[in-house]
Amino acid sequence: MSSRAEPAGPAWVENAPPRKGLPPLEPRELWAHRELALILALKDLKVRYKQTFFGVAWALLQPLVGVLIFSVFFGRLAGLPTDGIPYPLFSYVGLTIWLYVSAAVSTAAQSLVDNRDLVTKVYFPRLLAPLAALVPGLVDYGIALAIVAVFLGVYGVVPGPALALLPAWVLLAALLSLGVGLLLAALNVKYRDVRQALPFLLQVWMFGSPVVYASSTVNGAWRYLYAANPAVTVIDGVRWSLAGGPAPGPESAVSLAVVAILLAVGFVYFRRVERYFADVI
Repeated sequence: MSSRAEPAGPAWVENAPPRKGLPPLEPRELWAHRELALILALKDLKVRYKQTFFGVAWALLQPLVGVLIFSVFFGRLAGLPTDGIPYPLFSYVGLTIWLYVSAAVSTAAQSLVDNRDLVTKVYFPRLLAPLAALVPGLVDYGIALAIVAVFLGVYGVVPGPALALLPAWVLLAALLSLGVGLLLAALNVKYRDVRQALPFLLQVWMFGSPVVYASSTVNGAWRYLYAANPAVTVIDGVRWSLAGGPAPGPESAVSLAVVAILLAVGFVYFRRVERYFADVI
């Protein structure tokens, strides 16, 4: 009787993050799952405007209504300085980039919890969730920028060569949002207090940033302390590029350093605890 060896089946492959140490970042794995990131971003866009009467027009209405209120109370009544820029243009440029940061941070913080079923049932690079959260706000910001051209025409403001640096400031805004969003997304998995506290914290952050007033109101060495809020350099840089405001000064190096620290801390903490996401979410 002859024995015949059965053909060996395909080997099992465990597709899961390492159990010890900090999981290494694998760009090829992120690239291989890029379609999932696109799906998550599109889902957020669809949910945001589903069954809304105005649809994507909300990307214009929100900053325009904000500018109207700010112009009356802070521009006309309070007379806040604007570095020579007409107040409606000044506040609109600052508010639109702030709304991008605010929306990106909020969406990133909720990205894992909102995709709870996906996190608990399927392994994928968890970084994709907060990364995808950066995209929908860029669509809104692109729409809102169309109104900037109207403001520029109305007030006769012509952007200078600094306009070429606008993509760099938007990229800095995205990196800032990613650094904060990574940290909050990881914390939000375990502590739902993040969701409750975030709207208030973002509101405080906004009034601590030069959205409705010029950062030039802060003088001397205090400017370096003020620049520890990295949104200061982001907003000032966008105003410089679009509305001809003052260029960010040497204190912007502080903001860049803070963004780098936030990215490093957010990334390390996120990667260190991501192995437990499916268990505690």
